[in-house]
Amino acid sequence: MGAYSSAEMNLIQQENARPGSNDWQLTRMKLDKSGGFRSPVIEGYASRQSVKAGEIIDFKVSTRPVSRFKIEIFRTGYYAGKGARLMMELGPLEGNGQAVPEIGERRLRECHWTTTTALQIPADWLSGVYLARLTTLPTSADEPYWQSYIVFIVTDDRPADVLLQCSDNTWQAYNRWPDDDSLYTDPKGNQGSWSDVSFDRPYAKYAQIYENPQSVGSGEWLCFEFPAAYWLEQQGYDVSYCSNSDMITPDRGLKCKAFISIGHDEYWDIRQYQSVEKMRDAGVNLLFLSGNSVCWVSPFSANADGAPNRRIFRGGPYGGDYKYAADREKEHGPYPHRGPDEGYLMGVRNIDPVNGGGDWICTMPDHWLFEGTGMKKGDSIPGMIGWEYHGDAPADLPGLKIVATGTAFQGGRNPQQWQAVIFDGPKGNFIFNASTIWWAQGLSKPPGQMPVWSHYSRPHGSDKRVQRITQNLLARALKCVVR
Repeated sequence: MGAYSSAEMNLIQQENARPGSNDWQLTRMKLDKSGGFRSPVIEGYASRQSVKAGEIIDFKVSTRPVSRFKIEIFRTGYYAGKGARLMMELGPLEGNGQAVPEIGERRLRECHWTTTTALQIPADWLSGVYLARLTTLPTSADEPYWQSYIVFIVTDDRPADVLLQCSDNTWQAYNRWPDDDSLYTDPKGNQGSWSDVSFDRPYAKYAQIYENPQSVGSGEWLCFEFPAAYWLEQQGYDVSYCSNSDMITPDRGLKCKAFISIGHDEYWDIRQYQSVEKMRDAGVNLLFLSGNSVCWVSPFSANADGAPNRRIFRGGPYGGDYKYAADREKEHGPYPHRGPDEGYLMGVRNIDPVNGGGDWICTMPDHWLFEGTGMKKGDSIPGMIGWEYHGDAPADLPGLKIVATGTAFQGGRNPQQWQAVIFDGPKGNFIFNASTIWWAQGLSKPPGQMPVWSHYSRPHGSDKRVQRITQNLLARALKCVVR
């Protein structure tokens, strides 16, 4: 099936042998206004970030005007290049308008919508990222239909080779639903700890660095993370999925050989950090195929109904006493929390400026990481650094190697030095940091993946060198051979 194979078909390979769907993306979207963020004609959210087989998840949907609608639930994956499989259809269902919450204490916008329908996850649904596509049902031939998504994760407890952590805390931190309401839109400033955000609300269209209404309801999954999942499943890796909230204990990760942080993984509850430390110390290999990761402490708290892990806020920086954390405190604090120096978990730190763009430049071509890539010292993968990255590696990490480095330019002007590193774990394992949000863009370009660009730079799409480097990392982590 791909570069990775086992003696018998694993669950991911079996799942991807099933027929995919030709029609799973959003086709017709309607925002509330020009430059708006939400789709009030039909929108919704799930009662949980993640759910296991046999557990119940509630879908809370609003339609304005009142209309009937259906829900089609798709599991995203490879599926012979189609990108998703239809798992179930619910409906027709009767929709109604549900109230947009007023701005609450700490600028919280938390919905208290009634449940439209509940679903017990079937026992045979494999872990993955699922999209529930909401579609209105017209009453006449000349009436248009409208669509949006609800995104949720099916997780599990099984031993798996690879655990892919979705960056859904960061999706929520930047979620602007209903009217430019995120952690970044408080009148006091966009870096303070004054606001809370809730998972009890729909995801608006993604609108941080580019505009694409086809993302309505899907968080940042299709933008920055799905290309990695699509490629992993195409290659036949035994991969399982989890949310940030699933990582507040190490239990899930300790059952896997490799842990992947993907995309824009900025917001971590301190318990996530502690869990990944325990995984590292137990011999799990850590792959930070991400940028701006482990930047802000984002404590979870319960919603108004007592459901756990449904609110977050920017509690303060990671970084310990290191200069970048001290500078954030000085400029934007005070903060109630300070996390440890993230450089000792992932090999490099969040720096300033942290956003920009550039080429990913090889510095150690003889390292096993580059085997089979044909890369020489100074060879570059164009546009692969961005739009946020890491640098300033601690000098005292065991076996630390700076395998790629170069200059990123913020806004095409302000320079900053980024670093990609690899170093040793305590039990023969390793930690790798690619130092870019764009790494997944170099793995594949699946259906439904949004085009990306930012800060005068952009990734150039899938690249065989990025694919081979990732294969080499996973071969070492899983103790297998690249074919």
